[in-house]
Amino acid sequence: MRRKAMVVLALSAALALGAAAIAGAAATRIRAGNLVLTFGGTSIPKKLPRHHYAPAKTLIFGKIATSDGTHPSAMRESVVDIDKDVRVDPRGLPVCKAGQLEARDTRAARRVCGKTIIGSGLAHAEIAFPEQAPIKVTSPITVFNGGGNARRSKILIHTFITVPAPTAIVTQVAIKKKGSGVHAIAKIPVIAGGSGSVLDFRFKLGRTFRFRGHKRSWAMARCPDGVFKVKTPKTVFRNEARVPGVASQTVLHGGLAVPCKPGRG
Repeated sequence: MRRKAMVVLALSAALALGAAAIAGAAATRIRAGNLVLTFGGTSIPKKLPRHHYAPAKTLIFGKIATSDGTHPSAMRESVVDIDKDVRVDPRGLPVCKAGQLEARDTRAARRVCGKTIIGSGLAHAEIAFPEQAPIKVTSPITVFNGGGNARRSKILIHTFITVPAPTAIVTQVAIKKKGSGVHAIAKIPVIAGGSGSVLDFRFKLGRTFRFRGHKRSWAMARCPDGVFKVKTPKTVFRNEARVPGVASQTVLHGGLAVPCKPGRG
């Protein structure tokens, strides 16, 4: 009972902190058919050097809803491009493999790959079975370093649901340098046999660490012009729950400008 109460308190604290951070973040809303996607983020810290790269973290959030209140189609893939003012380099961090996270709940996943954690947050999903009221489930998000270098790397986003059965969901995100910017592709697994859809998520991403006696950061950023340009050329949703009147697949695309404050250097 005490452990359960502590988990509830931790989730409540995460919600409160996340809401406070999101209040000052940039966001955009994209619509297609009955689907409405809101996504955004903010840099931490907001003030960054103009010319050289400095350690940084980011808060990322999203919300999936429908204009008619029906069960939303499931997000299955998201492609994100970030401009040249952000760099990612995991060299020196311990590495976690996807197989180490599968079939493990949050506590077990963090125990096995705790040294590789680079982010955490919270997510909600909706499970919609035929002829039954939808069920909303909550899960902590833990982001693990999947290895790589400054040109190509991977992160693993772990969540765990208990409906309809205890299941670990491991989303793999491939990150690579594209031109002078960052290109990421997230592949989201089928949830609850196609009956589950993500409703919202928010997580903080980034970590500083020491490697060979030097301080390093998983992400580095600069702010020459007061804004980070972010776009999703393709975010794919599939109507796996077979909601009547909804397209089998919906593709959304859009972008936003995340503000930052140019500093010295």
